Amino acid sequence: MQLDAPVGLGPTRASRSPGSAAMKVPFGFAAPLLLFLLSMSIIVAAWCWLATPVASGHAPVDPVRKLDCVSYAPFRGHQTPWNSSVVISADQIAQDFADLARITNCIRIYSVENGLDKVPELASKVGLKVILGVWIGRDRLKNASLIETAVLLANQFTDVVTAVIVGNEVLLRGELPEAGLREAIRSAKGRVSVPVSYADSWDFWLRYPELAHDVDFVTIHVLPYWEDVPPRAEDAPQHVIDARNKIALAFPGKEIFIGEAGWPSRGRMRDGALPSRINQARFTFDLLDKANRENVRINLFEAYDEPWKRQWEGTVGAHWGWLDGESRQLKYSSGATVSNYPHWKLQLGAGLGFGIAVFVTALLARWRSAAPSALPRWLAVAASATASGILLGVSVENALYESYGFAGLVRQGSLLMTAMFLPLLCANALMSGRALPAFVELIGPRETRTRSLPALLLGAVLLVTALVAVEVALGLMFDPRSRDFPFAGLTMAVVPIWTVALLNRRKLPVCATSEAVFASLFAAAAFYILLHEGVQNWQSLWTSTTLFLLGAALWRSRSAVLSGDIGHARAVELRTQV
Repeated sequence: MQLDAPVGLGPTRASRSPGSAAMKVPFGFAAPLLLFLLSMSIIVAAWCWLATPVASGHAPVDPVRKLDCVSYAPFRGHQTPWNSSVVISADQIAQDFADLARITNCIRIYSVENGLDKVPELASKVGLKVILGVWIGRDRLKNASLIETAVLLANQFTDVVTAVIVGNEVLLRGELPEAGLREAIRSAKGRVSVPVSYADSWDFWLRYPELAHDVDFVTIHVLPYWEDVPPRAEDAPQHVIDARNKIALAFPGKEIFIGEAGWPSRGRMRDGALPSRINQARFTFDLLDKANRENVRINLFEAYDEPWKRQWEGTVGAHWGWLDGESRQLKYSSGATVSNYPHWKLQLGAGLGFGIAVFVTALLARWRSAAPSALPRWLAVAASATASGILLGVSVENALYESYGFAGLVRQGSLLMTAMFLPLLCANALMSGRALPAFVELIGPRETRTRSLPALLLGAVLLVTALVAVEVALGLMFDPRSRDFPFAGLTMAVVPIWTVALLNRRKLPVCATSEAVFASLFAAAAFYILLHEGVQNWQSLWTSTTLFLLGAALWRSRSAVLSGDIGHARAVELRTQV
């Protein structure tokens, strides 16, 4: 019995007459060429827009006027204050101070542990003043020992230490009751000649007003990004000033010192608050300008990025610094423009190269396939190449910065690999007429498994993508505070998946229970994330939409021809596989 040709695929390559082939060649090559040029143009235009810098006036480090004060922590790489055995060398601190002395007059430290007891002596050598901090926790004996060290340092380096801050956000963390904290503050206040304070979030001072009786000045933290309802970066400087003014009204006669004010340069959005290089520069420039006009004292948070914070606060926690945590160099040159993507030319080049690879893969598959190509398939290839070309650079950059620890490396590495493989595999599948493999064809009973190598590769990568997306979805549902939104990598994967699901329908009925489970989970997660994060968060909207579309593509791919002879359907399917 002769096998029928796939419906709608037309004559095979061998049956085409030379005349008809010659007539179809111009159109067959003109449409892909035009789409290719359009795709490359869109990639270039998108990256030129993404890399647009802000005016030089927003570079906040003034080469003439130094910053008043910045928070400083010396930890690099895997060094962390949570490891009490780590002792930072004097040479490492001295290297930082040589750079900091050029941009600030003062540093604030939070502890006298881990080698930080050497800070006053080293600061005196480069002309830096020090606001000395004592880290207070649950261990009262340790608290007393640290206070004793701070008292000795303050009395020894009277020309360097300008104030002592006993405790940092102790009430916010709930590590001591108010009475215990006040006792610790009083134990230091009577033994030093410099002013003594306590530092906490500005709203906690309103909750515990009695603390003001035990301090010489009130130190507040105003980090707009972490507010319950965070403002946009454009509105954040005024929010800091407004918070300070509220505290000033609550504590008349007390000096109000903004002990922390800053904006992150990288990380997840919260409502409309977007961490970025441009927003960090804009926020600081505007805040310092307002503070100067209103004569408000501010300590900027913070000097260096602290990579160790990724373990506790995610990507955003590690990117509050004005200097890079690895290179120890300023992120923004004096007077220079600021861009969110300083390496955009390299990212553009990689995107163009990857977009070309997608088109070349489709073209090679087209030459090997007996099925005539149609305009919708080339449109699908162009959509996949364009999305991948724009987002590849973003995906790679995010993977580098958002990976922390073994689990983070596995998660980000898996997502990046699937995002890069799927556009190529799906371009091949589109031009070969191959549908998305069902999961049962990969891991089901032997008689249901596909024997096509391209189908196996596509199915394996699709399954990994679904598993990574499940981890992303569950993480954003149950542990959202420190989770980034992997919108770029997911989009690179989902766009090509959708093109195959839309244009290449399955020829053989299969059991697709797994696809239904995945689809239901993604739909539920997308709805929950959208409700939890709010409509102002475009990263959340984008990620939720991508998860929903991934689920919809899996749901669509489970549809099968439910009538006709299965053996005939299998034969038809085999003829479309390469």
